[in-house]
Amino acid sequence: MADRSFSDEAPKTSWLETLGAIASALGPGRSFQANLSLILNLLKERHSFIRPHLVLFEPETGLLKLSLADPAHVAHDASYKPGVGVTGRVFATGQPVIVEKMKGHPLFSSLLFDRSDEELERLAFISVPILSSLSANPYDSRDVIGTLNADTPGGDRKELDWRKSFLEVVASMIAGEAAHLQDELSEGEAMPVRYDENEKEDAPFIAQSKVMRHILEQIAHLAQGRFPVLLRGEPGTGKERLARRLHASSQRRAVPMVVCYLGGLSPEKMEADLFGYQKGAFPGAARTYKGLFEQANKGSLFLDGVEHLTPRAQQALLELISERRVRRLGADAAVVSDARVIASSGVQLEALVRSGAFSEELFARLNVCSLNIPPLRERREDIIPSAEAFLRVIGEKTRKPVKRISYPAMDLLTRYLWPGNLTELRSCLERVAESLDDQVIRAGDLPPSVQTAESTETESSLSLGDAVTRFEKEMLVDALVKAGGNMLKAAKDLKTSYRIVNYKVKKYGIDPHRFAVRRRI
Repeated sequence: MADRSFSDEAPKTSWLETLGAIASALGPGRSFQANLSLILNLLKERHSFIRPHLVLFEPETGLLKLSLADPAHVAHDASYKPGVGVTGRVFATGQPVIVEKMKGHPLFSSLLFDRSDEELERLAFISVPILSSLSANPYDSRDVIGTLNADTPGGDRKELDWRKSFLEVVASMIAGEAAHLQDELSEGEAMPVRYDENEKEDAPFIAQSKVMRHILEQIAHLAQGRFPVLLRGEPGTGKERLARRLHASSQRRAVPMVVCYLGGLSPEKMEADLFGYQKGAFPGAARTYKGLFEQANKGSLFLDGVEHLTPRAQQALLELISERRVRRLGADAAVVSDARVIASSGVQLEALVRSGAFSEELFARLNVCSLNIPPLRERREDIIPSAEAFLRVIGEKTRKPVKRISYPAMDLLTRYLWPGNLTELRSCLERVAESLDDQVIRAGDLPPSVQTAESTETESSLSLGDAVTRFEKEMLVDALVKAGGNMLKAAKDLKTSYRIVNYKVKKYGIDPHRFAVRRRI
């Protein structure tokens, strides 16, 4: 019989036994989904949790979606925005929520399941955050990757607090499995993200690393507001792609994002393009022109290289942000423009503020919501999947597909520092693909800047044992690449057993997830 009370020692012992059963269920031998399904069933059968389910964040869509639920209850295809509803609130704040009575609660929307009026009146609802591993997070706080939710008998607040605390412990125990499930669902059923008509389809953006996945979560949060956003990072790190993603995830996505590349524009050209002008405002102004500030009304305006703004343009941008007004050149009155500003910079704006070259007030407004995009050398997990994505696009354009990258070539690509970041990586691969004899990129095909004596091990000859080891490791990695990280399929391709492949993977310290089938996101 399921426990409905915690008032004596026997039920408490049963709760501890459940935690022991959950710990046992997390061992190897089953899929992540099977493990988590078993755990949800334990919550249901042992402690009267009703409709226990997992909601995980989808970096591809910026939404929270049902990922696993008790099959006894039909679940609807619904999603939550971060910060919206009980589940969205828990995800956004990282704090659990207890809804003592679902009926009439201002945040509870009951989107995923059908509940009778009697259930809404009688049952409570508990949602707790699922936090990522602390050791995996490069930031000071832990990432929220989703929520663990359940209906539960209502009434006694003390018992609800106990149940909430119990679910928090369970959520911490299943965080690793939930993160793997999140990855599997991301690879298997990602939903398309709508971009504006000017999006560069040939500019894939990859977030395999933890730090970039964290940034995508922040982008999803910021997309719901209207404050300016400042994207900071070295040239080539993908700032424009993130700007487009932010716009596509926002409520302004129906209006195409307006883009202005400020670097290289003369002051006169910049101000005319941004402000617009009245007919006759200056010689050659034969007609009235709506500037980009005005064209972005109700949408988003991406200013690439905001450090290049002239003082006059800085003042006009500040007026656009603070008062939603813009004044065309030669006009007597200002016009309204509700444009959300997304700016990018590859330099230290603080230094420009100190020197007086950049408006302190404008910097303060832009820096309220600021994201620092790390260079590629600080997120090496993104190098190989980004390279593969670039090669797919290059192959489609040149009709010379590249099937794979050999392991030694992967090693070189990963070791190189890429001072030009993604832009340099793409340029490198375009040159390699153009001169490739077959459909495999090998270490010798890479440019001299990427090849070094240390990384290619050309200083001394390899022993027979080392050569065999290197050959075996390369064969194993090539099979895993071909199998998309699936060790069972790789074992079949190599005509060996799964046990041997699993042993070799551990022996050589190879992470099969690194070679999972990757998509553009």
